Amino acid sequence: MREVLQRAVTLREAGDLEGILALCSEHVDDPEVLYQCAWTHDKLGLESEAVQYYERAIEQGLEGEELRGAYVGLGSTYRCLGRYHDSLELLSRATEQFPDDRALKVFSALAYYNLGRSEQAMEILLTQLLETTGDERILAYAAALHYYADKLDKIW
Repeated sequence: MREVLQRAVTLREAGDLEGILALCSEHVDDPEVLYQCAWTHDKLGLESEAVQYYERAIEQGLEGEELRGAYVGLGSTYRCLGRYHDSLELLSRATEQFPDDRALKVFSALAYYNLGRSEQAMEILLTQLLETTGDERILAYAAALHYYADKLDKIW
């Protein structure tokens, strides 16, 4: 790991906002440092301030697992700030890029819920639950739950 990135991670883990801000001001074009700065702000409950760092990190070419994490962080932060459409739009694009990332899908479900689209939210959550659970009692009803996942309001 690059020295500057290691320093940023250490500052984030310590919750050292002053230190991470100083580092970010020295490395304004470094997407990995910007991501650590965003994460620090989120960790400290400073969601409004985190947005600019997430957005800049993504714009500066963040890649791989860090990009995936930034998408989750920014999508979640948008949602926390009441920016539900922005959240869903970002998370949908991110899910296209990382189709196997369940966290992106679950955070999308939260945004769907906030937009009053509870059917889509429940379908996503039920699908993720059924694809990941090892609980035998739930799995005993897997076929029925899969069937009902997109038919929640249907009356027979």
